[in-house]
Amino acid sequence: MSELRTAICPGTFDPVHLGHLNIFERAAVLFDRVIILVAAVSGKEPLLPLSRRAELARATAEHLENVVVDTFEGLLVDSARRFGAAAIVKGLRSIDDFQHEQQMAMMNRRLLPDTDTVLLVTSPHVQYISSSLIREIWVLGGDVSGFVPQPVAEALEEMRHQSRQR
Repeated sequence: MSELRTAICPGTFDPVHLGHLNIFERAAVLFDRVIILVAAVSGKEPLLPLSRRAELARATAEHLENVVVDTFEGLLVDSARRFGAAAIVKGLRSIDDFQHEQQMAMMNRRLLPDTDTVLLVTSPHVQYISSSLIREIWVLGGDVSGFVPQPVAEALEEMRHQSRQR
């Protein structure tokens, strides 16, 4: 029996959105096992704490049998090594994403030569979605339910309701 091909799919996922889900679902078809790695955020205050982001990523991907969620801090290549990942899967929305991800892929390849980076172009119907735009719309009181999976929409609505109670 051959070894399972594992990929990691890293990001801050603050919050996880439909573009992320598009990449998770496609990676799940390409690899035997996919580990969504939710990154701790350094240098800025996230909308959602790490544990909540991981919980929402888990709820978002629960229909994908070969996908699990974990968290990480520090170098991504250390987590890739820990999980025996054959690939790091990242989503691309634009040429700007490509330039950044290409540089990261080359650095990661230098640090961990046996792990490739796989860049998946996000499907057109979700290509414009970004976590930063979702956060901005949400903070300004807008409805983000059309951009995020149902568990995330519910969590954000609950947060909004709790903040009004204070």
